[in-house]
Amino acid sequence: MAIPVLPAGPGPRRSRPAATAPAVCYALIALNTAVFLLGPAAGLNPLYGRGQSRVCAEQRYEQRWGAVPAELLTGHPLTAGQLAQAPDPLPGCPAAPTPGKHPALSVLSALFLHAGWLHLLGNLLFLHVFGPTVERRLGRSRFLLFYLASGALTTYGFALAEAHSADSTRVLIGASGAISAVLGAYLRLHPRARVTTLVPLLLFLPLRFPAWLVLGLWFALQWWSVHSAGPGVAYLVHVIGFAAGFLYACTLTERRPRATGPRDGAAGARYAGGTSQRSTPP
Repeated sequence: MAIPVLPAGPGPRRSRPAATAPAVCYALIALNTAVFLLGPAAGLNPLYGRGQSRVCAEQRYEQRWGAVPAELLTGHPLTAGQLAQAPDPLPGCPAAPTPGKHPALSVLSALFLHAGWLHLLGNLLFLHVFGPTVERRLGRSRFLLFYLASGALTTYGFALAEAHSADSTRVLIGASGAISAVLGAYLRLHPRARVTTLVPLLLFLPLRFPAWLVLGLWFALQWWSVHSAGPGVAYLVHVIGFAAGFLYACTLTERRPRATGPRDGAAGARYAGGTSQRSTPP
């Protein structure tokens, strides 16, 4: 699968002002990184010990702060006995109850947990490449709300889909649902923007493809993996998030500059420049 590096759009117009910094994207990247480095998965925090102790601490940490479908549907945290029956238990790590856990809040805390370095870096790469353009289109406040709401929606959607399966007691962590929504919104807003990608099959040569091709193939791969891949990755979350982001972007209307007369032509030019979109991050 091609790895996105940088989206590139048409060159800037003379009337276009400097694009505002995507502060929300940068803050999300920083927060995700900080939470990961301070948690047990990174293996850098001595408070969680080493070896088997750290592995068990990571399991307890994810069960405490991650989203569990069965908990979301009942509104109550699972008991130690129910957690012990979760699929693929870690040997030598007894399940511990999570008193005081609020399942409804875990859909947000789970967005900032990651299982490893590859999980973290993969999510943040997609957010860094596609997030700034969507943030500039929506505005900072609406983009943050869109990101968090998409993450919650995808988590609850996964919980409903897996309500009667063994995965209903498996912990769900990661920002993939929210970031998939960002990808779907980007595809709807800028389908013809060209994305520089590294293609593994071609010795990681940087090539440029239209966004509809890169993101379309990515979505097709997620859809195919829902029924063909084994446990470990919640591909259904990616599918739900991508579809939700695309549909939400369909509801956005493009603002157009009003007709200008001889006296306000300059103001009209400034307005047109301010509403034009830029696909290249700063």
